[in-house]
Amino acid sequence: MRHQQHGRILGRSSGQRKALFRNLITDLFRHGQIETTVAKAKAIRADAEKLITIAKRGRDGRISEVHARRLLRARLNDPDVVSVVYDDLGARFAARPGGYTRIFRIGQRQGDGADMALIELVE
Repeated sequence: MRHQQHGRILGRSSGQRKALFRNLITDLFRHGQIETTVAKAKAIRADAEKLITIAKRGRDGRISEVHARRLLRARLNDPDVVSVVYDDLGARFAARPGGYTRIFRIGQRQGDGADMALIELVE
């Protein structure tokens, strides 16, 4: 039984899963949208939104800028993406209280029939 078990395992070990989520979130912030499976999109949605909230808190002074950038750098692979999240996304979503991402189901993948989704940042 899975009592009080949270999160999606996706058939991977914890290190592989952490690397997968980090890569997906980095690509989402780099390109603005990515196409992946529905399970992976749902798994990264909360983490991506938390990172945007960290950037917003750093911009409005609730935490220091240095601390916010270090938190983002610890969770993203690319330093250029860290500056995009902090400078661009933090400013873009400053007035928005939450819900920075949107998931669209786009059908099944041709090869194995997996349900695919498009996860993107809301304008």
